[in-house]
Amino acid sequence: MADSKGFKPDVDVRVKDYRIGAIGAGMIMAECHLAAYKEAGFNVVAIASRTKANAAKVAERWGIPTVHETPEALIKDTNVDIVDLAYPPDQQPALIRAALKEPHIKAILAQKPLALSLDEARKLRDEAKAAGKILSVNQNMRYDQSMQVLKQILDKGELGDVVMATIDMRAIPHWQTFLEDFDRLTLSNMSVHHLDVLRFLFGDPEEIYTATRSDPRTKFKHKDGITVSTIKFPGNVLAVSMEDVWAGPREEGFDSEFYIKWRVEGTDGVAHGTIGWPNGAASTLTYASKKTTGGKWVTPTWDTMWFPHAFIGVMEQLQYAVSSGTEPRLNVADNVKTMALVEAGYKSMDEGRAVKLSEIAI
Repeated sequence: MADSKGFKPDVDVRVKDYRIGAIGAGMIMAECHLAAYKEAGFNVVAIASRTKANAAKVAERWGIPTVHETPEALIKDTNVDIVDLAYPPDQQPALIRAALKEPHIKAILAQKPLALSLDEARKLRDEAKAAGKILSVNQNMRYDQSMQVLKQILDKGELGDVVMATIDMRAIPHWQTFLEDFDRLTLSNMSVHHLDVLRFLFGDPEEIYTATRSDPRTKFKHKDGITVSTIKFPGNVLAVSMEDVWAGPREEGFDSEFYIKWRVEGTDGVAHGTIGWPNGAASTLTYASKKTTGGKWVTPTWDTMWFPHAFIGVMEQLQYAVSSGTEPRLNVADNVKTMALVEAGYKSMDEGRAVKLSEIAI
């Protein structure tokens, strides 16, 4: 671990005893979930995907002992305690509901977005509660190292009262093919990271105004390409989240510049940094505080990265919730509030106005 100057950029692993069944064999499972779980010593006992051959390849790579024919077969495997889903949001709800019916399944980790609509997300929340099961949603940006340290700085009051916060993304996501069949693109599949982490930092927002235009690179029909959201939080905190998925030409001979930068300004200090994902690097943070650094810039450092190391925190908080009988930090009820913020953003786009969160039923 590098010099984090007293901060905790990564979580302590308190519990790692539960048997995990992985559903999905794509990039996010193979390169992030399973890489993180291997490093943390989590017990992955089975895997399944839409194509058994793909699941078998991933199982061989990560030493997973059982490969099931189908996701449904894995869910019925009584050797599995926790179902870890990496599936598209149009197919995920059915698998969640299948897992809720099985007595041996103690918890489910779902991907975000949880579902294709806020209404479906609310139903899943209520069904999980009725079944007495823990349903957690993989909002992994909260466990990015710079976001963890920034939260600690804010909680200590080192920046004073927050005045303004920004997230500025200039990067090109890999849009999954299933998104071509739906009219919602950037806000629900990329901005959801930023909107959720702003909630993590500043609480439940009061209103959002979202403007959008199409992305010239994305050839299939889409409502929201490049998006800019202005959000008001309690305490008169103003935030702006921009997702520029164009980011300039991307072609041979053109020196593209991709990044995600963030900045938080307070009455007693300023913090700024980067999210390392677009460039495969560690995220960064630098801050100055009148209260604690004498107004001088301080830069905590670490060796871990958002992808894959944040996924340790996501699965750890779920295992701890099962062990302790407490709500997971990434609980489904909280995620419905993030889904409501996304829904309010789409309502803002459609109606060309700021939308109060009180207008959105959760």
